[in-house]
Amino acid sequence: MKRDRSFFAAKSTSSANGNSLMQKRVITILFLFLTNASLFADWPQFRGPNSSGIYQGKPIPTEFGPDTNKLWSTPIPPGHSSPCVVGDSIFLTSALKAEKKLEVICIDRKTGEIRWRNPIVIDRFEKGHPSFNPASSSPASDGTRVVAYFGSYGLICFDMAGKKLWDVKMPLTKSYAGNATSPAIFGNKVILYRGNQVDHFVLAVNKQTGEKIWKVDQEEPFHLELACTSCPILLGNKLILHTARSVQALDIESGKSIWVAKCATTATSTPVITGDSVIVAAWNKMGEPALRPTFPSFEKLVAKNDKDGDKLISRDEYPKMMIFHRPEGIEAPENGASLRFEYSDNDKNGEITEAEWNVQLQNMDNFRARYKTHGMLAIPLESHGLVDQEKVRTLEDQAIPEVPSPLFHNGLIYFVKNGGVLTCYDLQKNERVYRIRTQGSGTHYASPIIANDKLYTIAGDGKVSVLRVGAKPKVIAVNKFDDRIYASPAASDGVLYIRTHTKLYALGNK
Repeated sequence: MKRDRSFFAAKSTSSANGNSLMQKRVITILFLFLTNASLFADWPQFRGPNSSGIYQGKPIPTEFGPDTNKLWSTPIPPGHSSPCVVGDSIFLTSALKAEKKLEVICIDRKTGEIRWRNPIVIDRFEKGHPSFNPASSSPASDGTRVVAYFGSYGLICFDMAGKKLWDVKMPLTKSYAGNATSPAIFGNKVILYRGNQVDHFVLAVNKQTGEKIWKVDQEEPFHLELACTSCPILLGNKLILHTARSVQALDIESGKSIWVAKCATTATSTPVITGDSVIVAAWNKMGEPALRPTFPSFEKLVAKNDKDGDKLISRDEYPKMMIFHRPEGIEAPENGASLRFEYSDNDKNGEITEAEWNVQLQNMDNFRARYKTHGMLAIPLESHGLVDQEKVRTLEDQAIPEVPSPLFHNGLIYFVKNGGVLTCYDLQKNERVYRIRTQGSGTHYASPIIANDKLYTIAGDGKVSVLRVGAKPKVIAVNKFDDRIYASPAASDGVLYIRTHTKLYALGNK
């Protein structure tokens, strides 16, 4: 018998006022039960039930790879979407650029065989960062249907056998990063947060028909530095969204705003719920000192680079200096922005004087001052209206991940950034427990997961590190794939599913 697995996540436990201590405790207990109980054998959307990234069930392997604990592997077309695992099916999306078509793919969970591939022909693909793929949004399923979103098309829904049920076509998106936001199914609704230069809104449609239930246009202007790629999450009647320069709570039934917390963020990662707070990685490109390389004084600039001894800096003597730079993700394309020679050569005579350089240094200070410090934030769930900034706790303001979403497990928050830098924070004690290296390196696009008290982090170069969680971390294993990995993994019924750029792997203890 088919089950509608979205019922539990959508059921509200709050009354009309929702303010009693007992109701808060019930909501907290229900949330912890839903995100940790093994009854959820499925991984129905990005990062699993309610995007928590937590799996409890049959043990999945700690050592694995192309030739280790592999149950099967299946070649798949390009795409960065994460596996959606429901019943005996796995759903993925792909983009075939040469053929100008997108695909929703259904794979047999036991054998890895492709059951069906439904092509979606388009006129143009959306553009994005060189690391972006037009099939970066993860599908969602409730066990009777699967819903996928593409910035090049819109929403589309199929039944489990691959029959198209409905679609909601949308204009081609326009953004620098690419619109990698993923939909979620809650109760009878499909929820999508879509931010780009063409339109910016939160949408709820009927999962049976695709008809609009409500739509909330966003007032925050979209600009090219924003990503807006987070997935909606739900607790009680509160739909939580990480949006452009804010975190919001909307009423799931009406779309009416409950609260808005302003913050310096590009809205890239998905939040998690701790019981009484929303935890969100608010990141922006100049949000901490590590992202802002220092500039030398003119004396030091000349001492190191003045080849002809004229106490000036010509174009061929000018070194590469970065306004903004991701030092731990140096191999990623377009990893920062350089300070160009012509910015400092005010009179355009081909040489930079001390006076010109000092003006440039002041301009850079003024430019960087426009960006606010970012951080790992804790926002009270029981907020109302515009949240007072004094009520928003900044847990950490360094080593904040740009793309990977945080995790909450047994009172501790975990987050990993480029370079495999892992931070653990004790929410009750309000202190950092540790910051270590996972042995992963370079750019991290995939979000980590926790499975049976083990943390799995994924580096873009295909290295997957497994660590023991808790106050005393330990790297248990480092597993290497011979391909890049940008998609977040999935775990279900004792199997770990990892999508590389060319294959989907099912990994289990043999």
